[in-house]
Amino acid sequence: MNDDGPERWMSLALDLAIRGRGMVEPNPMVGAVLVKDNIVVGIGWHQKFGGLHAETEALIQAGEKARGSTLFVSLEPCSHHGKTPPCANAILNSGISKVFVAMRDPNPLVAGKGIDFLQAHGIEVVVGVGKEKAETINAPFIKYYLHSKPFVIAKWAMSLDGKIATKSGESKWVSNDKCREKVHQLRGLVDAILVGIGTVIRDDPMLNARPEGSRKQIRIVIDPNARISLSSKIVQSAKDYPTIIAVRENVSQESKVALQSFGCDLLEISSASPIEVVNEILSHLGRLGIQNLLVEGGGKTLGSFFDASQVDEIQVYIAPIIIGGEDAITPVGGIGILEMANRQRLASFSSEMIGDNILLSGRLKHYYSE
Repeated sequence: MNDDGPERWMSLALDLAIRGRGMVEPNPMVGAVLVKDNIVVGIGWHQKFGGLHAETEALIQAGEKARGSTLFVSLEPCSHHGKTPPCANAILNSGISKVFVAMRDPNPLVAGKGIDFLQAHGIEVVVGVGKEKAETINAPFIKYYLHSKPFVIAKWAMSLDGKIATKSGESKWVSNDKCREKVHQLRGLVDAILVGIGTVIRDDPMLNARPEGSRKQIRIVIDPNARISLSSKIVQSAKDYPTIIAVRENVSQESKVALQSFGCDLLEISSASPIEVVNEILSHLGRLGIQNLLVEGGGKTLGSFFDASQVDEIQVYIAPIIIGGEDAITPVGGIGILEMANRQRLASFSSEMIGDNILLSGRLKHYYSE
């Protein structure tokens, strides 16, 4: 084929990659398109963890038509044996003549080795078409391998005057039914969901995705003094849903044993500083292989994540209501800033109408694959 439209085919590969979100983690989302004489002869995407890789799916669909074709793939093909054989070998054996790769793989097991392998065997490789979108799609994967911490999504629902609850703490409901459905969809796509003890005491949430998907998210509660009730929904369901309670090291042994008897895992935190607590939790989750963390509040908890500069993305639902009251709860508490020069600004954002509510989504950071 000629090279006048690589962006078009790579865009298709990237759209295919997104279909795997919430199913492939801790693997990256990957899409692949095989084109011959400007005709698509095979497509594929990584559909579930442990399943076929995108390149393999596209090659199976193309069959003999793969010989002499051009491959567009959103991530560097792997060159090592994992749960599946290396894709680089399959590409070589198929007779593909040229490969476009959107971004290099930050995983040290790959990290340029797949590209080097293909080039060493005479296959032309072009890197960088669609790179920015590929990095955006796989930001959690990139952050995990660069920083060993999960990608943090901060979510809240608020009134037009910036309140998430009344001064009495009532928050049901700020957003509409459709927004709450969308939140459950988001929960189903992440690896873990976190709230502070105030939210648990006030709302007694289950903190799960409904309807449930193919996997159960880890639930995390920041509860330094172990105030969580043993009769709370989270504790009562801890044997059915993986649950971590972050408590201070000096919490009584009786409290620790009681929580563990219900199936809760304990993360003993050494610091009283909210910022250090956030960093300890994120480091622990990184060791567990968690790549996506949804932080749902409340204001103190969200504030501590912003104070620690650990929020990567926001999902804010804005309802057409006024709550008022100087003592009503705002979404982001914590220390905050003294000077506007230190403000945290969205690097990119979009808005969407959901019934009579607005969803504002944005990224604070962009993670580069190299």
